[in-house]
Formats: sequence, C-alpha cells, structure tokens
Amino acid sequence: MTRLAIAGLAVLAAGVQPALAQDATNVAKPTAESAPAAPTPPALLPALAGPLSYAANPVNFDAGPLGKVYVNGVVSGLGLVQNHSIPGDHDSFGDISNGQVIVQKVDGVLQFMVQAGIYSTPSLGVPYTKASRLTDATFGPIPQAFLKIAPTANFSVQVGKLPTLIGAEYTFSFENMNIDRGLLWNLEPAVSKGVQANYAHGPLAFSIALTDGYYSSKYSTISGSVAYTINPANVIAFAASGNTRRIEKATFVTSPVLNNQQIYNLILTHTKGKVVIQPYVQYTHVDALPFLGTTSGDTIGGAVLARYNFTPAFSLPVRAEYVSASGRTNGTQPNFLFGPGSDAFSITATPTFTYKIFFARAEVSYVSASHTTDGYVFGSNFNDQSQTRGKLEVGVIF
Repeated sequence: MTRLAIAGLAVLAAGVQPALAQDATNVAKPTAESAPAAPTPPALLPALAGPLSYAANPVNFDAGPLGKVYVNGVVSGLGLVQNHSIPGDHDSFGDISNGQVIVQKVDGVLQFMVQAGIYSTPSLGVPYTKASRLTDATFGPIPQAFLKIAPTANFSVQVGKLPTLIGAEYTFSFENMNIDRGLLWNLEPAVSKGVQANYAHGPLAFSIALTDGYYSSKYSTISGSVAYTINPANVIAFAASGNTRRIEKATFVTSPVLNNQQIYNLILTHTKGKVVIQPYVQYTHVDALPFLGTTSGDTIGGAVLARYNFTPAFSLPVRAEYVSASGRTNGTQPNFLFGPGSDAFSITATPTFTYKIFFARAEVSYVSASHTTDGYVFGSNFNDQSQTRGKLEVGVIF
C-alpha cells in the first residue's frame, strides 16, 4: 500500500452518526409570555462536529409532492505551508477545499440527500492532493447521495452513497473541528456504496450496513454501530467493520490492505456548556494477504478531540493522537503508517472565528514518527521523521 493511496482515503461519518432525522416542523415551546417561538432547525446532513454550523433558517422551498426541500452549501479555500514535503508535494500552495451544494428532504416516509461539488480531504501524514484531482480520483462530483425510507419515527433504511459508520471524524473539512483529518482517520473508510438500516429505542441507536467498504464496488463489507445516550452530556458508541471475503482491487481510494481489514472503535462524546471532549480508541487487524506478499498485521491507537468555545464567535479545537502498527522495520507486515512496525504522534490546534455565514480558521499541526522505514516517511529522500504544517481556511457555509 502506498502513502499516495492512503492520501486518497476519506472518513466520516462518526460511529455516532444520526440514525434518525428530526421533523423539520417541530417548534420550540412558547415562553412564559407566550411569544411566538422560532422553528426548530431541521437535522441536516452531512453531519457537523462544530464549530461550523449550517444557517439556523436554511434556504428551503416547497417541491410539491416531495414536500419541503432544503438547500445548503459551503464554499471555502485554504492555504498551506509545511516542511519536509515529499517530491511532487509542495512547501506552500493554495487550493479550494470545498465548493459544494447539498439538497435534501428530511421528513416524511421518503427522504433524500444529494451532495454535489468539488472538495479536498487534507489529512496529516500524507501529501496533499488538490481538489480538482481528488474529486475525480475518489468519490466524484456527487460524493454522497442516498434515498432514505423512514416508515416509522424509530426505523429507517438508506440506500446509495453513504457516509461511513466508522471513526470520530467526518469526510469533509467543513464537518470537522480541525481542517486536517488525523492519523487514525487515514485508516478508516469514508464514503461507501450500499444499504444501511437504522433503529432507535430510548437511549439506544443502532445502525448496520452492507457496503463496498473502501469504495471498492465489491459489496462484501458489513459494518455497524451502537450508541448509548448515558445522559444529556455523555454519549458512548461502539462501531465495527469487516470484509466478508478477500478483495484484491487497488485504486487511488481503495487500499487493498485497508479494504480487507477489520476495524473497531470505542468513542465517548462529552458535551457540556462551552466544552466538547471526545476521546476514542481504535484497533485494526488484517490477515495475511498472499497477493501482496504480506503477513497479518494490526494497529492500535487513540485520540482526544476537544473544543472550548470562548465566545459564540471564537473557539479553539485541539486534537492529540497516537497510533502504532505491529511488525518490525523492513518486515513482511503490511504498511499502515510509515512502514511496518512504525508508530506516530500528532498534535493539532485550530483557532476558529465565525460570523453569520462566514468563517475563518487557522491551524498548526505537528506529526512525529518513529521506527520508520526509509521510503515511507517525509522529506525529499522520504526519511525525515517529522512534519509541521500551518493552514488557513476561509469560506462561507449556509
């Protein structure tokens, strides 16, 4: 597996992704003075971890028999500076990070979501791929789109191009606390084609899906998640995914090592007042793959994502993570990170400012790797063991 292939991967949705959309017609209770209440914003997708958010009153129109349809969008660009870039990457550049429109219907028995446009998916530890190339090389100009059938308030089925159930970070930069996705995200699926069923009962929410995993077009991956709302401040979730048969397909977005692995997450989300803290652990395993000449291998890692809202307009998200792969340098185990037996640590801070539909956020990140294999790391000779990045992303989201 090459590092370029890992760079094409995207993730997503978190293991705690919503199984049910709220009814857009719900309204808040009147105040003591019986003043008219503002409509409750609908539960729109793609899901957002914050601090960015959709407009409180999104653009919508009556589509006749379809009912009310909502239109959201995001346009953003980024600039990047970094050291120890590899050949073909650059020490500094600018690019569009999102130019997307989202059209969806979120209530009734028949619902849908269509997301269209151009995007990049920057992540730590891998070279940046510009949006114009990445869109064509990964999920195309319609990266996510599905039909949702919800016969009851507690049960629904989705069919189409779906966000993953795995991980604590989403696929696109505007969905996440940080601009760059993390090292653990590089090991996770992102968008998959298939079918997913969702059921909620009291504090429990379940999802199970049959998909093509890492966008392989081979429908042999089973994934699932269960989330338990402990109390209004705490939600714990477990998610898992695995392939039911060996798939040898290899493309920019489909890594044969990752597509054949099992992956497990345990995620806790704590939200109270100005603070969000989300620790999670991740384990992956892949059996021997004779067609690649690799023996079995594992990774174990953990991360803490956190955000503090100083004011409604200014917040500071941070992320720290560590991940380690089994094996030894130059061994026969698969390359998950920076060669067999490697491990890595990262730290990221992303001060963020929002004003109405506008946002601006800066970011500084640092990755340090050890027990690496030359040819799989950073720098002009692929043997530098660290990389520091600075980013600036500005845009509008509505």
